[in-house]
Amino acid sequence: MKKIAVVTGSRAEYGLLKPLIKLIASKDDLELQLIVTGMHLMPKFGDTYLQIEEDGFHITAKIYDDLVGDSSREISRAMGNTMIGFADALEELEPDIMVVLGDRSEIFSAVAAALIALIPVAHIHGGETTEGAYDDYLRHAITKMSMFHFASTEIYRKRIIQMGENPDKVFNVGAIGIDSIRSLNLMTQENLEKSLGKKLLKNSVLITFHPVTLENASAQNQFGDLLKALDELKDTTLIFTKPNSDKDGDIIIKMIDDYVFQNASKAIAFTSLGQLRYLSALQYVSFVIGNSSSGILEVPYFKIPTINIGDRQKGRIMPKSVINCKPSYPEILRAIGQAKDDDFLNEIQSQKNLYGDGHAAEAILDKLESFDSKEMKKPFYDIKDLDFEKP
Repeated sequence: MKKIAVVTGSRAEYGLLKPLIKLIASKDDLELQLIVTGMHLMPKFGDTYLQIEEDGFHITAKIYDDLVGDSSREISRAMGNTMIGFADALEELEPDIMVVLGDRSEIFSAVAAALIALIPVAHIHGGETTEGAYDDYLRHAITKMSMFHFASTEIYRKRIIQMGENPDKVFNVGAIGIDSIRSLNLMTQENLEKSLGKKLLKNSVLITFHPVTLENASAQNQFGDLLKALDELKDTTLIFTKPNSDKDGDIIIKMIDDYVFQNASKAIAFTSLGQLRYLSALQYVSFVIGNSSSGILEVPYFKIPTINIGDRQKGRIMPKSVINCKPSYPEILRAIGQAKDDDFLNEIQSQKNLYGDGHAAEAILDKLESFDSKEMKKPFYDIKDLDFEKP
């Protein structure tokens, strides 16, 4: 029986991986080893490992990072703790392959431990660029430590090959987040309102804003300008989802809590909406605003605007429905005006989905089942005549 370890460290990442986790768990010839770490195990971020258990999955191992703050020092210490934890867990579990997604610091630590333990890694969502966050560096480092790669577009697949990876082990499967949108039974507005504990006003906006980790002391100013712009919206419910455990994240969390306290009639905030409520809300909000990757990957499926603020996601391939703006009050106001423009709303109804057809998990599982080697040696693949497109 092939043992497949799947690592998850955050609520959003778990939501993306869930269709794949389900498929692995359903196979008689595969053993799912679900390793939970990072934000899932922090009360501050909602102890979201409980949601994993409620979904019926057995958590094979929990790796605590003992993160106590949001400074550079504390995050680096947490990365070290995570690597130690994974070194112990992987020695005990001995998976045949480890599956990871994305670019967070705890994923980097997990993959580094797997490399030293000679456990091959399959990496989902490599080849992407986010120039405003140090996640960019982590993502590319994870790619080089991985043996198999599942990209979300053909351009990203080619970027991975450009980094010296063998084309025979790099696959364009689309964005796995689309799988859940296609398969989930989303909530009605009435049930969503009951779950949120608030009636939606005439208009609603979903806000997710993370620190721009390659900029020093920018979180307070940038998020302050966003709140100032949101104040201009009338008869609008503001639904905040709080940021991840990134550097300077506590600043944004406090600003959200203060704003909601002062504007309780129109604003609500959640440490974690969870996948079902988040995707269900996208059916009813007017637009999404912030700097989350979800605004580029999943939100366009619903044919609503995304206002992408600043450089955190700079470099990603973006559909027409994404409105980019600088992190300043006048620019955010301009972008909000465009998001409410009838001509723009009509135009994006016909946009193509750039990130696949919602069958990524099936394609990934098919490849995982076919991998039968634990060989860790890999030559650097030199490009000769590979045709690269510009995003």
